[in-house]
Amino acid sequence: MEFDFSQLSEPLRRALKDLGFERPTPIQKEAIPLALKGYDILGQAATGTGKTAAFGIPIIEKVKKEEGLKALILTPTRELAKYKGLRVSVFYGGTPVAGNIEFLAKYTHNIVVGTPGRIKDLINRSALDLSNVSYFALDEADLMLDMGFIEDVEEIISHIPAQRQSFMFSATIPRQVEGFARKYLRKDYKLVRVINAELKPKIEERLIRLSSPAQKLSELEKLLREHLLEKVIIFVKTRKDAKELAERLKAKNFKVVALHGDMTQRQRENALRLFKDGKVRIVVATNVASRGLDIKGVGVVINYHIPEDPEVYIHRIGRTGRIGNYGKAYSFATPEDSRALWRIKNLGNPKKLRVIILN
Repeated sequence: MEFDFSQLSEPLRRALKDLGFERPTPIQKEAIPLALKGYDILGQAATGTGKTAAFGIPIIEKVKKEEGLKALILTPTRELAKYKGLRVSVFYGGTPVAGNIEFLAKYTHNIVVGTPGRIKDLINRSALDLSNVSYFALDEADLMLDMGFIEDVEEIISHIPAQRQSFMFSATIPRQVEGFARKYLRKDYKLVRVINAELKPKIEERLIRLSSPAQKLSELEKLLREHLLEKVIIFVKTRKDAKELAERLKAKNFKVVALHGDMTQRQRENALRLFKDGKVRIVVATNVASRGLDIKGVGVVINYHIPEDPEVYIHRIGRTGRIGNYGKAYSFATPEDSRALWRIKNLGNPKKLRVIILN
């Protein structure tokens, strides 16, 4: 029998309905039944296809309030748990560690979500006890390992009982992730892959060819004025690019914020809050915003700089057209981008980019 949400408990069905989840996405349809049966899972699906809920739903279904801390998730997801009365606590860098410690001591927690650095810090301070944890999830596994968190993640895992159920979900599964899975998942783990999921074709991709980088700013301004009422994310190559382009756009009276790795957690949160609330409709970002952030209602993504890695391109454009909604993705290409374009076009996408040539 094919899985659907009617097979879940009543509180969780109600939660999903209230959150607008009508039917499981392909990755959820494949992964959730296996997770409910107790299998460890290595899951792969494109950005925006519901990977986080694919492990979050079964964890919440299994955890009982009276059992205390039973689940650890590295990288955030929390909305569904309130319907079962579970306490989900989130800890990350940039917030006062003393406040985290006080909060952990004051309340009983069922699910802890956090970044590797802060979770490791809380463990080392004897503030967080993972000895009773039964479920462990590593979200955006490829990005976490690529960012150099592997040692922190391994240390955290050493504090979790070996008799646990584990989930690793990722948009890509390079060799490093495969090796990590073989090391930390049980031998009978299930590999669940959903490639070219049905949500992607709702993104209209357009390539704008320019003869030189000097044309980019004026063409960007035209695009932004065409999409004044939509939320737009502009992707650039470096932190310096993000800062400079945001300032140039502000000088042209656009309401814009930058999002990059030089910002503190608090600064990033403030920028995202302005964007999510619609007070600012344009974000200029490095790849830090292409993964793992749930930004709803993005109508347009613009690749001001085309990435060398085609997988990064997929993650970037996946910020729009999420959960089946329609979106547009524009990419500015100059002659020096020819190699990157070749990689993107040969990634196996079911359709070619629509090309607009500007002389």
